[in-house]
Amino acid sequence: MQHTFIRDREIIGTGLHSGKPVRLRLRPAPANTGVQFHRMDLARAERIIPVSPASWVEASLCTVLENAHGARVSTVEHLLAALHGCGVHNAIIEIDGPEVPILDGSADPFVDHILAAGLRAQGAPAKVLRVLKAVEVSKGDAAARLVPAENFEIAFEIDFADPAIGRQQKQFDMANGAFLRELSDCRTFCLRKDVETMQAHGLALGGTLDNAVVFHEGRVLSPGGLRRADEPVRHKMLDAMGDLYVAGYPMIGRYEGIRAGHALTGRLLQALLADPANYEIVASEPALQRKLPGRGASADDLRLSA
Repeated sequence: MQHTFIRDREIIGTGLHSGKPVRLRLRPAPANTGVQFHRMDLARAERIIPVSPASWVEASLCTVLENAHGARVSTVEHLLAALHGCGVHNAIIEIDGPEVPILDGSADPFVDHILAAGLRAQGAPAKVLRVLKAVEVSKGDAAARLVPAENFEIAFEIDFADPAIGRQQKQFDMANGAFLRELSDCRTFCLRKDVETMQAHGLALGGTLDNAVVFHEGRVLSPGGLRRADEPVRHKMLDAMGDLYVAGYPMIGRYEGIRAGHALTGRLLQALLADPANYEIVASEPALQRKLPGRGASADDLRLSA
């Protein structure tokens, strides 16, 4: 079954790049609506930005969506990952500006709000995108691919010169609350020199040690250190979870990322959908529903994370 919220939920935070306060509201939506952002600061005729491949705009620092009127919303990946991981199919996201708040740099605060809003089943079967053929995109030493699989799996590999990060690999079957247990608390990360460069160019103005893991010459500068020893690679998997939900459907297939980022994952999704032979959209029967990320997810899964 498709799911939406039981009640509204308001979230207030700061935009990572703008540094400005942002208010958004999670609202229920009818079956088959999908996920939509509504820019409440714009005229009614221009404000709706659907979460769909047609809305995707290539960007390197975050995931950006744009409608036919040129209205944009950015930094959507952590919220989309939370919706994907909790099994939310239909939602209206009202927002009073062009950027989703960064909160603590992970998806956990969004998950908390989603669970507090509650979920209700709707009288329509959930639809699933099943990968039928392998598709790959690459740029330099970075690559991303989707291949057929019996479940929804994510595998990722990163390699950074800073010894506090280094080379990390991880893979998970994302069924049955795995996102909440394994990925949702993992924060965005960066090198201090990159933060300084971005801020000098008017970006990451809302970035602090409280909403990102900042590394510098083998040290973790953020208070409290890492939440998990391999938090960086897990956060990359979290990002992929959100970026893939731009498809508008949960997915059955295996995503593999090697030093990939938002832009490459977005290109991969575009390449997959460019050829109808690469995929199919199917109604999820009970056996298939048990393989999806949000099936059975609850606050108990968050308490199991470590």
